[in-house]
Amino acid sequence: MYCTQCDVPVCSICLASDQHFGHKLVRMQEIRDEKRDKLIKKQTELKETIYPTYQDIVYDVQSRMSQLEKEYGDLSTAIIKHGEDWHREIDKLVKNLKAEIDEMKNTQLQTLQKHLDEIKTKICDIKDEIKSVDSVLDSTHISSLFSVPSTLDKYRKLPRKITVSLPKFTPKKLQADQLFSLKTIPLKSNEHGYSIKTTQKTLNAGSSLPIKQLLDEPETVNTIDTGYTGILNALYSVACLSDEEIWTSGNDRTMKLFSINQGSLLKSITTKSGNRPYDIAVTKSGDLVYTDINDRTVNILKNEKVEGVIRLRNWRPLGVCSTSSGDLLIIMISNDIKQTKVLCYSGSTEKQTIQFDDKGKPLYSSGHYDRYITENRNLDICVSDCGAGAVVVVNQAWKLRFRYNGHTPAPKNKPFIPRGITTGSQSHILTADNNNDCVHIIDQDGQFLRYIDSGLSCPYGLCTDTNDNLFVALSKNRQVKKIKYCQ
Repeated sequence: MYCTQCDVPVCSICLASDQHFGHKLVRMQEIRDEKRDKLIKKQTELKETIYPTYQDIVYDVQSRMSQLEKEYGDLSTAIIKHGEDWHREIDKLVKNLKAEIDEMKNTQLQTLQKHLDEIKTKICDIKDEIKSVDSVLDSTHISSLFSVPSTLDKYRKLPRKITVSLPKFTPKKLQADQLFSLKTIPLKSNEHGYSIKTTQKTLNAGSSLPIKQLLDEPETVNTIDTGYTGILNALYSVACLSDEEIWTSGNDRTMKLFSINQGSLLKSITTKSGNRPYDIAVTKSGDLVYTDINDRTVNILKNEKVEGVIRLRNWRPLGVCSTSSGDLLIIMISNDIKQTKVLCYSGSTEKQTIQFDDKGKPLYSSGHYDRYITENRNLDICVSDCGAGAVVVVNQAWKLRFRYNGHTPAPKNKPFIPRGITTGSQSHILTADNNNDCVHIIDQDGQFLRYIDSGLSCPYGLCTDTNDNLFVALSKNRQVKKIKYCQ
């Protein structure tokens, strides 16, 4: 039995004493069931509402940190540009003042030079006069004494003295705040800034992240012909720059930017080395990143200029993605293709490496190049490991969560060969299976949800936009299909 007043279990000896006289007693089994029900409710709330809410908060903070990095970068760029503008104005002013000074100097020097030439001419005249007088004095002819003209008065009148003066330079004292001003805004903390996430079971109008349902029949919204030509030229990768523009890359050195709605080519960029890019991604700040497996580099396109940010020696970079925090995740293989690992970079600085599980066994297969990577919304790191025929998912602590080895039956009953990989707002994982001409959709725990297999021929690269539209790069016909698969 259980004493509800004392909140303790009681036995027959306890009941025989006066300690629990008059107290309400219930069967222990009832208390056990009640406690169990409460724990189940607690567990349900923790798993289905509180834990996902904290995941959303992490994603929100990291997204705002990434946005903050971009906005501070824009602010720094604006300040630098303003400084450059001031430098140009100051340089222009200094140039004009120097030109004015040079003009003044030249004018005064010319005046003095003319004056000097006049004096030198008079000196020559005086020398000639002295010689003439000497000649007369040395002569015995008296008549010569009367032939010397009187010119002393001309020479007694000395030339005027020209005085020059320099222009006066008065520098003005300049205060820093006359050029720039920066108003700091303190951080604010809102106690009620977040709310518990509404789950699919308890969805209501106040949910911050609406649950989207998978469509029974995914719809192809648009098809873009990328124009890659040649027998050996295939389309491999696609990355969303925005909801209106996508980057693509194939089996040549050119990366192309397309308008999604118009299907028109907006821009073409060639790789720095002339090699074909293995994979492409778009950073949080909107820059294009690509890996060069032959050059062993990771490169970024900024302001129409390609810059190398990472150079490897004994490893070759394969798939690349940009994380919610603005870092780069790169899956790479050793030169002898016997080892595979994932590295996290902040800029060109290596932050973290993952290669083995808790038992020291390799997480990823070896001997094969086809591997792509993405970060899920719940911060899991998802790798499509073609050699292993699996999607390998580790959590944000870089511990193995699960392996997805495909689903049976497959559309063509062929082995699961994953290629490109992406995720959606519901933390669904989507991977291209070009062996079965389909895309697999699994949930964040590795459970198969459905196939997208209508009209897909050799799907390879994948990406999603902010509205969960899926973009599929079809390798053989070199098209990108925009597919609506959820609502």
